[in-house]
Amino acid sequence: MTTPDPSAGAAKQGSTASAEATAHDTVEAAIRVQLAKAFGGARGVVEAAVPTIVFTLAWVITSDLRQSLTVSIAAAVVLLVVRLAQRSTPQFVVNSLIGIGIGAFFASRTGEARDVYLPGILYNAGYAVAMLLSIVTRWPVVGFLIGSVTGDPTGWRADPAVVRLCSRLTWLLLIPCAVRVAVQLPVYLIGGNDAVAELGILKIVMGWPLQIAGLAAMVWLLTRGRTPARPTASS
Repeated sequence: MTTPDPSAGAAKQGSTASAEATAHDTVEAAIRVQLAKAFGGARGVVEAAVPTIVFTLAWVITSDLRQSLTVSIAAAVVLLVVRLAQRSTPQFVVNSLIGIGIGAFFASRTGEARDVYLPGILYNAGYAVAMLLSIVTRWPVVGFLIGSVTGDPTGWRADPAVVRLCSRLTWLLLIPCAVRVAVQLPVYLIGGNDAVAELGILKIVMGWPLQIAGLAAMVWLLTRGRTPARPTASS
């Protein structure tokens, strides 16, 4: 039996730490890495959209709220079972399942099919307001992505350049949420149950596609600068 060499393990850990430090030597690099983790790739995009697509199609075909909710939730459960069977992360399926579950609760309470989409509209409105407040108070939410990398949740605020960068990036997260509310809320209020199909289409079209457009704008902004990720000086 071979005895493990402690020095080899230490060298490996040192090499990993060095590689991570190199990867995050700029604020832009650190944020890019965290953004990549936050999005589920092509599969995550599809999994997020499936429950909405299934509900919308079922409603258009049957006009039966309970049946439409049942098949949409069942579709999300099937996706979750597949993820678990493959032993891959179920995060994005769980998110979509929670989303359709909350929508189903709203709609079942009111009997209005359009209320499946109300939680999403309220979520986007709340998220946009929270991000706007974070920018105004100079605590932009994107800054905490840096804190999660450096291990210092608030150290990034010591550098005005980093705060400005994070504020710009937070605006790019805020805009898609504000656009969704501005477009979907009038349709929800005016169209009633006759606008269920339109709301479903809007949610899909203005969901991940709009988010990806915002992400692309963020990546473009991040490629333009190299803000050093300096550690906070100890007092």
